Amino acid sequence: MKLSLLEAEKPKTICAIDASTTSLAFAIFVNDELYKFGKIRFNGKTTYQKVGDAARKTKLLFDEFQIDAIIIEQTIYANSPKTAAALALSQGAMLGAARMAGVKLFGSTSPMVWQNYIGNKRLTTAEKQKIAESNPGKSKSWLKQQERNIRKSRTVRFVNVQYDLQVGDDDIADAIAIGHWAINNWDKAFNY
Repeated sequence: MKLSLLEAEKPKTICAIDASTTSLAFAIFVNDELYKFGKIRFNGKTTYQKVGDAARKTKLLFDEFQIDAIIIEQTIYANSPKTAAALALSQGAMLGAARMAGVKLFGSTSPMVWQNYIGNKRLTTAEKQKIAESNPGKSKSWLKQQERNIRKSRTVRFVNVQYDLQVGDDDIADAIAIGHWAINNWDKAFNY
């Protein structure tokens, strides 16, 4: 399907999303400038209650800011099929709410793509080895968590320097970085 020239124009208002089963971190860019960012927490005792709350709250967000396009981090397989399924449900609720709010353009990116773009590549073998040597006797899962924490702090640092901010929440920093990637790669983000 060919897009018309009008449809192929870069969206004015893009909302970048870093979703989880319990919250949505967002960054809204208007005309390629960071406009607003934050985090919405979902309430509920069960996965389905949280998914319903996610749909309700995200629709309000999309209605308020008249979002043209959404870029969301792709669901990745976690260590648990149950967690992966819950995340897929949560993202589905968010995307459905966006469609109900009139959002017409949807895109996604893998974590590695946007992280590499901002210079936050995987840790080198030497970096991993240094972590292990500095923490003898720690489990593989503990060491992996340290690697993840280092990468999260790199993203926070990038966002704070790039946008002259004081963001401390790594989920919000991820959303801003996803948006940063999208506004600079919108043709890839939205598959043009």
